[in-house]
Amino acid sequence: MTERVNGRVSGKVALITGAARGQGRAHAVRLAAEGADVIVVDLCAPIRGVPYAPATPEDLQETVRLVEKTGQQAISAIVDVRDLEKLRGIVDDAVIRLGRLDVVVANAAICSAAPWYEVTPESFEDTIGTNVTGVWNTVMVSAPHLVERGSGSIILISSAAGLKAQPFTMPYTTSKWAVRGMAKAFAAELAQHSIRVNSVHPTGVNTPMVNDGGLGGQLDKAIAGNSRIGAMMINMLPVDIIAPEDVSDTVLFLASDESKYITAHELAPDAGVTEF
Repeated sequence: MTERVNGRVSGKVALITGAARGQGRAHAVRLAAEGADVIVVDLCAPIRGVPYAPATPEDLQETVRLVEKTGQQAISAIVDVRDLEKLRGIVDDAVIRLGRLDVVVANAAICSAAPWYEVTPESFEDTIGTNVTGVWNTVMVSAPHLVERGSGSIILISSAAGLKAQPFTMPYTTSKWAVRGMAKAFAAELAQHSIRVNSVHPTGVNTPMVNDGGLGGQLDKAIAGNSRIGAMMINMLPVDIIAPEDVSDTVLFLASDESKYITAHELAPDAGVTEF
């Protein structure tokens, strides 16, 4: 075990949703490596219409193991972020056990791809429920703890699709623009408590959402029917995809005191895709 004494978030406690794997796991491990204890939650179950395999309870336990390997504490729970009261109970209990809450990373999200005319009401409802209501729920159950402390950083994981038009992902793009607006709205009202709220907008990230083939197959099919606008997904830098840890660099910066005067902003580790 490696003990961190002078990390960039040493002594802080962070809540991360969607933490069983992918970006969420990377954020949890990076914050722990820099001295934070973490509360990690995930649904660990399927959602209808999502084209890739869900995370599992074993995935969440692996996140806990990797966090504990750094010498930090991890409290884990399986919960649907759409369930406000269950999420509130988990967070309240974990804060009592760990003694504080300083950082919130609302990362849980789902995505599917299809031409606009093939999007089903169920797909739209589940995407907005998870990606928007779930983010709102996360802030609503965690912000009171930050208000009580009189400080904190809330980090809402949006997407490049929350800064520019992204074709073939109508529900997802809608949700990620909503997350961007939510960050600004919360930032305005929570500023009086010295709480900062920002959104993060990565390009495509090498996670199971993208790399297990289900979502990619949907995108390939949609692009084949309208190839001209498929080019809107090309990065400006000569990379096709980035790693979860690349996004964690931005998350760590926003969680740390290095960003103490940054709020209501969009940070985009996007390889230039939103400007290309």
